[in-house]
Amino acid sequence: MKKIVQFVFLTAGLLLASINSASAQVNPARGNLMGSWVGALKIQGISLTLVMNVKDNGHDSLIVTFDSPDQGAKGIPTSSVRVTADSIIVALKMISGLYQGKFTSGRDTLEGRWKQSNLDLPLNLEHKKQAFKQVRPQEPIPPFPYISEDVSFRNKQAGITLSGTLTLPKDGGKHIAVVLITGSGPQNRDEELMGHKPFLVLADHFTRKGIAVLRFDDRGVGKSGGDFSTATSLDFATDAAAAFDYLKTRPEIDTARLGLLGHSEGGIIAPIIASERKDVNFIVLMAGTGLTGEKVLLTQAAAIQKADSGDQSSIQNTQDINQKIYEILIKNPDNEKASARIRKLLQKENQAERKKGSSDTMSSQAIEMNLKTVTSPWFRTFLTLDPQTYLKNVHCNILAINGDMDLQVDSKINLPAIEKALIFGGNPHYTIEEIHGVNHLFQTAKTGSPSEYSTIEETIQPAVLQLITLWILQK
Repeated sequence: MKKIVQFVFLTAGLLLASINSASAQVNPARGNLMGSWVGALKIQGISLTLVMNVKDNGHDSLIVTFDSPDQGAKGIPTSSVRVTADSIIVALKMISGLYQGKFTSGRDTLEGRWKQSNLDLPLNLEHKKQAFKQVRPQEPIPPFPYISEDVSFRNKQAGITLSGTLTLPKDGGKHIAVVLITGSGPQNRDEELMGHKPFLVLADHFTRKGIAVLRFDDRGVGKSGGDFSTATSLDFATDAAAAFDYLKTRPEIDTARLGLLGHSEGGIIAPIIASERKDVNFIVLMAGTGLTGEKVLLTQAAAIQKADSGDQSSIQNTQDINQKIYEILIKNPDNEKASARIRKLLQKENQAERKKGSSDTMSSQAIEMNLKTVTSPWFRTFLTLDPQTYLKNVHCNILAINGDMDLQVDSKINLPAIEKALIFGGNPHYTIEEIHGVNHLFQTAKTGSPSEYSTIEETIQPAVLQLITLWILQK
């Protein structure tokens, strides 16, 4: 049985939480263990870089920590480490993780497995002489030729304070301004994911061209207050609206030229706001959707499985299971009833797989983890949220761009749906463009698979940055 595929825009069921740095001391290692050991953990079509750091603490013992740079997690502590002549076993109690690896003959590679919760995945680590560092040539390095100010503002409706960064040109005039709205999952102000900081790159590029930018941490993330886990897309819309209202109070901003840019789920949130108020001058949708979450998820799962060499029968099996789960959720608003029926469905699928002699089943723990996800307020809302409801009521200038290699939001069906809604609503002020050769993050891609995101040095294709900048300045 193929497990529920839960790619929701930029969310991929991440393995490691960001926690305070710590370390574990162990007996001296046999052989040269010092340095960084780097490998790729592949889960649900995504490749996550993991780094095991080994240092000598100067007291005849070692300090071992883990990093997950693609998730922005560093210094993850180990609770115990055992080194033998041919292997190493590392436990990470705080995240219920365990790594077991055996040294190759040259002792420059560890061949092993990563275990965490219901996962048991291969993970080989290669010894690096120098500290691991991801190459991200587009990330700006200070000093900047513009003003960068940490700010905070209040979402009075939610009763929370949000924090972000406002970048302003130094010329002292009133400026065109834009609020950046992140994709799904808990994101910081840079929309940091898979080792990239797309919003940092966007803000830097825009501000150098004379556009003021406000980017902010999602509620419950970074320095922002609130609880991310209980919020929905509609709640996040009130956060972005509060950011928009804050910009209107700043004397450096031309309030007649103030807009929103949303990436992925942010491409749904921007129209929600613009459909309700007339003071939004423009919106930019990067990989936004024009279809319900249910349709997006089904299309997304099939495309990613196909790219990762999934056979047609497996793809169809996943589609059938997910479709049944979504139908149960839509028909049963009560979480207990919905969970009971989904649990029964998955247990039945497990039984069917066992009868066929297959080991491709879900553990009880995995089933419960999936149930917690699909019955969350965010997932339930996203499943039935229809962007066309809002797009048809948007009458400001709109730029909608999607990559033709985006496997998470299919440009071939979402861009026409966006245009259909705008035409229905009588809005002629739009530009819709399919960008050739880029993925969901607007990186120049080879396959478009999420497994590529962290391996590509480019954060956003320069031509895309230029396209958006020119459009905003013209509008």
